Amino acid sequence: MTKLLRLLEEDCTYTREQLAAMANMKLEDVDAAIKQYEEDKVILGYQAIVDWNSTDRDDVTALIEVKVTPQREEGFDRVAERIYQYDEVESVYLMSGAFDLTVIISGRSLREVAQFVSDRLAPLEDVTSTATHFILKKYKEKHLIFEKQAPGEREFIFV
Repeated sequence: MTKLLRLLEEDCTYTREQLAAMANMKLEDVDAAIKQYEEDKVILGYQAIVDWNSTDRDDVTALIEVKVTPQREEGFDRVAERIYQYDEVESVYLMSGAFDLTVIISGRSLREVAQFVSDRLAPLEDVTSTATHFILKKYKEKHLIFEKQAPGEREFIFV
């Protein structure tokens, strides 16, 4: 069954017949497994990965390091839940290391992202500090390469 999940994660547009053949399963078993995965919230949704740089839409994505004070008996969960309720927030991850949460957000401009951090995120009661990093260019996301070099095209570095 793990193979089926990996195939769906790789490309959720595979037909049921393709999934059955690639996972070496019967079609009815694929349908039953997917239905069960969806009911059990193992599969949370299906999503396209869009290269927004190839469109006329202006978009800014930022990774924000957030340090927080964990709450007794709730740890980081309560503050993470408050943060992920905002529409701008795409992802929130609990981290090990120098900071506690990684928050990924998108906005229409640098100013919009900066306002979100200064007006909404930083003032939260349990947030002790933030550090914002703007994503300048995406090369690869979820195993998909955004921009491949043309065949025969190479980069040369002269020393």
